Amino acid sequence: MGKARGFPISRGSVTDEKTSGVGRRDFLKVCTMAAAAVGLSASTGRAWAEAAAKGLKPSVIWLHFQECTGCTESLLRTSHPAVAELILDLISLDYHETLFAAAGHQAEDALKTAMEKGAGKYICVVEGGIPTKDGGIYCQIAGRTALDMLKEVADKAGAIIAIGSCASWGGIQAADPNPTGAKGAPQILEGKTVVSIPGCPPNPYNFLGAVLQLATFGTLPALDEKGRPKFPYGRTIHESCPRRAQFDAGHFAHQYGDDAHRNGACLFSLGCKGPYTHAPCATIDFGEVPGAWPIGIGHPCIGCTEAKLLWRVSAYQTIEPPPTLRPVLESSQAEAREAGTSGGLNRAVVGAVGVVGGALVTAGVMAARKGGGQEPPDPAPHGSSPTAD
Repeated sequence: MGKARGFPISRGSVTDEKTSGVGRRDFLKVCTMAAAAVGLSASTGRAWAEAAAKGLKPSVIWLHFQECTGCTESLLRTSHPAVAELILDLISLDYHETLFAAAGHQAEDALKTAMEKGAGKYICVVEGGIPTKDGGIYCQIAGRTALDMLKEVADKAGAIIAIGSCASWGGIQAADPNPTGAKGAPQILEGKTVVSIPGCPPNPYNFLGAVLQLATFGTLPALDEKGRPKFPYGRTIHESCPRRAQFDAGHFAHQYGDDAHRNGACLFSLGCKGPYTHAPCATIDFGEVPGAWPIGIGHPCIGCTEAKLLWRVSAYQTIEPPPTLRPVLESSQAEAREAGTSGGLNRAVVGAVGVVGGALVTAGVMAARKGGGQEPPDPAPHGSSPTAD
């Protein structure tokens, strides 16, 4: 299993132009896309491809705990080119419960062997939350708790990556009242550097970029204070949102299916959490499918990368915008009340609000970029509305 044998995925040489699996052009394409995902140049992507072609593949031990396996499934279902194929040419996936052909004692032996051979060098990937209540008995594998298993594998790892919101901060398992005491890997492994790739699920390129940088250069991508790679998570959804111009113009949808909603108006009044959500959804297509994300299909962003928002604030609950964005929203809402409408504004007011609001928003965005973006508000008690400080 050391070379990822037994996986139901076609394999091909990455050095030949024509193969039965993945061609060199597609391989270079995914490497350069992954490089862009962590803010690196195309030449870095080519360096990754060359390193992989020489057989420099890091060992990866992938642990599953409290989760739905959605992070793995989204990785496997990307295409154009298929990351599922390419990632197996870039890493040696030595333990993965979902993809293993082995089971039982064979799987446990593979884990033990991978840990011994790669001690101090392998990459530990964690998918899912870790229960801590009552000694962690709510998730056990081969008679061991997830808590003990994580500590054992992470202790000998060269790098640790938490993929998905569950592994990053507990996810849905940690939602109130959190009956199992679920936490994310960073909260369990205090004192260790854990690269967090939040999202439900996250874009596979965010993960692939971090792994490739580790594999090729032996370094971690630049991280923010929450352990997230800065390039994918350094900006909010709002900054690059395709409906951003509508916000600047003060044009908001107030009901699903109304004229404003159908014509691409801003979704903030329908509960969009974009101003507080740090993620690259608007700039990196999910699964290489344009528009395949909530706002792309007309649904508000639910803040799936933010521990203070996902599973703690209703997806349709409108929260206070950051201070720099409030003037635009307040002006448009006041005009809507005066006009006795809920779905649109007259053109003169849209223009005036757009000019003033655009300047305020631009200033706010520049400040956010310098300061790492806006922090989401603290969750409010059930039934109340959270507000920003």
